[in-house]
Amino acid sequence: MLPRFALLLALAGAAAAEEPLRDRWIYVSRNLWVDKNLDEVEALFRRAATAGYTGVLLADSKFSRLEDMDKRYFSNVDRLKKVAEGLKLEIVPAVFPIGYSEGLLSRDPDLAEGLPVRDALFVVKNGEARVVADPAVELRGGDMADLSKWDWKDETVVADGGAALMKDPKQKNARIVQKVKVAPWRQYHISVRVKTKDFRGEPRVAVLAGERSLNHANLGAKETQDWTEHHVVFNSLEASEVGVYLGAWGAETGSLWWDDAKIEESGPVNLVRRDGAPLIVTEDGGLPLVEGKDFERLADPKMGTVPWRGGYEVWHEPPVLKTALKDGARLRVSYFHAITVHDGQVMVCPSEPKTLELLRDQMKRLHAAFGARAYFMSHDEIRVMGWDDACAKRGLDAGAILADNVKACTKIVREVAPGARIFVWSDMFDPNHNARANYYLVKGDLKGSWEGLDKDVIVACWYFEKRAESLKFFADRGHKTLIAGYYDGAPKQIFKWLDAAKAAGGCEGVMYTTWENKYEDLEEFGKYLRISK
Repeated sequence: MLPRFALLLALAGAAAAEEPLRDRWIYVSRNLWVDKNLDEVEALFRRAATAGYTGVLLADSKFSRLEDMDKRYFSNVDRLKKVAEGLKLEIVPAVFPIGYSEGLLSRDPDLAEGLPVRDALFVVKNGEARVVADPAVELRGGDMADLSKWDWKDETVVADGGAALMKDPKQKNARIVQKVKVAPWRQYHISVRVKTKDFRGEPRVAVLAGERSLNHANLGAKETQDWTEHHVVFNSLEASEVGVYLGAWGAETGSLWWDDAKIEESGPVNLVRRDGAPLIVTEDGGLPLVEGKDFERLADPKMGTVPWRGGYEVWHEPPVLKTALKDGARLRVSYFHAITVHDGQVMVCPSEPKTLELLRDQMKRLHAAFGARAYFMSHDEIRVMGWDDACAKRGLDAGAILADNVKACTKIVREVAPGARIFVWSDMFDPNHNARANYYLVKGDLKGSWEGLDKDVIVACWYFEKRAESLKFFADRGHKTLIAGYYDGAPKQIFKWLDAAKAAGGCEGVMYTTWENKYEDLEEFGKYLRISK
């Protein structure tokens, strides 16, 4: 009779690694402060152990706020540790949330990476200085009464009693487009009302400067909703003209209406205040004014605190600059603001000294709680970086900034937990993936970020379409790799990963990686990984 491992390969019809995989993990992300979640996690641990898994990558946003956690939280941690020990499962805690940084930013919202506003015009009236669009901006035909005022539209978009209607788009794309003159390095706000009925697609407002998208926050419209106002905020960066798109890409069925689209230059919403993101206010053509003397301290109390600490709204009314200067005084205001990506994602600035202090503190607290033998660095999808003074004054490109940060983080793990294995996600260090130029709102080129990874860091590769290139790239650099497979897809895709791993060499293990908390395929996926001891 063939050994189980050989039989598995024969049944699968796929080549796998010659040596047994050391790590066979599942990914679990839960708020361990909520007691009922512990029952769910414990049940997953037991299923994983029965299915032949050896470890769990455990993530919790509370890992960034352990100083705020009570005795009950740490009792929950101890409970999971005991369950894992009894099941012979290794817990690998996630640490250093550099890409999805909201948990870390709950400790200091002003550490958010900031985009620059330069010399925005503010005019004083009745003791308040408010922004004045310079130049003036507008969306022609924003009332949708005459769509010919827009520069271009798809054939599937028609006027419907004062609104733009997109119904059952046969070409999948349904958009109206307008070019708008803007000033470089300014913050802008678009508001628009949206109505939907059984709309299968994603309503979007896209702002493009050439081929670069300047906004990435999801609009949040529902499949069916009555008229609802939605908001978009973007920074013009170097652009003096942008294309504003309202519509849907890849829509299927249903109806979508747009109305009352407006654009304005914005005041300092989500204003970041720290040494590496200075606020500078001058009288037009004059010397800098002194905060606390010529104008009151300016801060945005809602920045990083709504709907909870570490949460950032796309838009709210910006704070007002208050001053005793005479009416009509013209000020030029430069500052930095945070911006959200997708569903509230905000990045921490990697160059602020306090960021490294918080990361070191997180690692110490996490190791004290878990005493783990491996840690997973969460450098992942870092979509805003390099713009504020803390980054720009270093004179480094984006790749070098990230390389320096991951090198520092690796050093912290080794100091706090000597001998622990260290893992990291692949994407931000992979030239076949996100380690490139023109990545979201990152300034410069992420090329060379991989130089910050020493050879003992194990890289978790997760880009299925480029699996062969990614695995080979890291193996050629001397790294062992972990396959972050599944991704809520077909379990048998793992055999394609294993084929690529065999060709590249150096594969350390496989992880059942789900972002949708989809565990119904856990046992089937585990069946494909089970090996003889």
